[in-house]
Amino acid sequence: MAETGTRLRTKTVTRTAKPPLHKVILVNDDFTPREFVVRLLKSEFRVPEAQAAVIMLTAHTRGSCLVAVFTKEIAEEKANRATEIARNQGYPLLFTTEPED
Repeated sequence: MAETGTRLRTKTVTRTAKPPLHKVILVNDDFTPREFVVRLLKSEFRVPEAQAAVIMLTAHTRGSCLVAVFTKEIAEEKANRATEIARNQGYPLLFTTEPED
């Protein structure tokens, strides 16, 4: 039999890696009114009122609470903006970010 000169080609598939995710954490303080925290969570993180109340109470009793998970840039932007809004109102409320495990 004669060879036809055909070779097999391997196909390389390139997959885009998912961006690393970061958690936004609400840190409790003893000065910011609970109602303000709930309002801020609703407006900046678009969480329903019941969920915002749970997040606020969890941070109040445990010292901090996970608010949401985003890509790094969005998490930092939202945490910074929410902290700045609180500071502009005279409250020491703090939102931080950390990499998701």
